[in-house]
Amino acid sequence: MKTIQLVDNFSLNNLKIVEQLKPQPTEKQVLVKIEAVSLNYVDLLVIKGLLNPNLSLPYIPVCDGAGIVERVGEEVTAFKPGDKVSTTFIPDWINGKPTTRTTDYQTRQGLGNISGQLSQYKCFSANQLISLPSNLTTIEASTLPIAGLTAWNALSYSNLKANDTVLLQGTGGVSIFALQFAKALGAKVIITSSSDEKLEKAQKLGADIVINYKNDRDWETTVRNMTQGYGADIVIETVGGSNIRRSLKALRMGGHISVVGLLDGFESNIDVLSLLHQQATIRGLEVGGTHQFEAMNREIESLDIHPIIDRIFPVEQTQEAFEYLKRGLHLGKVVISF
Repeated sequence: MKTIQLVDNFSLNNLKIVEQLKPQPTEKQVLVKIEAVSLNYVDLLVIKGLLNPNLSLPYIPVCDGAGIVERVGEEVTAFKPGDKVSTTFIPDWINGKPTTRTTDYQTRQGLGNISGQLSQYKCFSANQLISLPSNLTTIEASTLPIAGLTAWNALSYSNLKANDTVLLQGTGGVSIFALQFAKALGAKVIITSSSDEKLEKAQKLGADIVINYKNDRDWETTVRNMTQGYGADIVIETVGGSNIRRSLKALRMGGHISVVGLLDGFESNIDVLSLLHQQATIRGLEVGGTHQFEAMNREIESLDIHPIIDRIFPVEQTQEAFEYLKRGLHLGKVVISF
């Protein structure tokens, strides 16, 4: 079987196709024929050695994938051959509030201790998998574990209501999922990008107001002006870093900011006086648990939502797929298929 491994050193150039024997499941495992994986920013961090510089190589990267169950161990009851499944990113967070134990990084596939999904076949424990919404293909469902669930929870935690105004930043996977969810639930959406072409596509997906932040250096004021001076009810903060200060200025009094990204860095200085005056809620969140994944899947099925996939690369073009992601050329998700 084909695998894509990071060999010798960290960099996209060190992603190589490596043939391995097809694995066999133990009595507690599920063997899945992986049909597609989707790429996230965190996968780039792993491959560049920025997330875990002590990662032992060779290593199979990529956190998210989906496929079809081929065999199950005799003690497995949750799945059967032929089931369509996707991976879970935080497999031990099954229900309830997150804890240090249930969200342990050591349990996450694709981050170092456990191999990722760039493999034609892989054995999983049952908690590392979840059944797909019936309306999605495996290629579509490969996009759900991180980007889809992050967007879903960012809106859920903010108590989104119909007619609320949601501000989305950029047109990556999380923002486009949030656009789809928010519009399906009756909200108004403002979205930013540096590309007029992407903004035009976002409008076709339902965005009510689009702002080119490259041309509009004072976009937070524009958001307030476009909302009759009130500001957005909800901000999905995908940039992080110093951008949080600007999001706070774009927020209505009593509004909610879900911080889900760190493209602008790991640290932020917040104007505490503005935070107090705005009476804002700023909440960090990290994807979600299996119970939330199940809730999201039910809504995806009920509302017949289909993930927006920008491009699908064959596995032989894995390096090209990551370069495409790195350059920010995509709107929605980038997928690799086997």
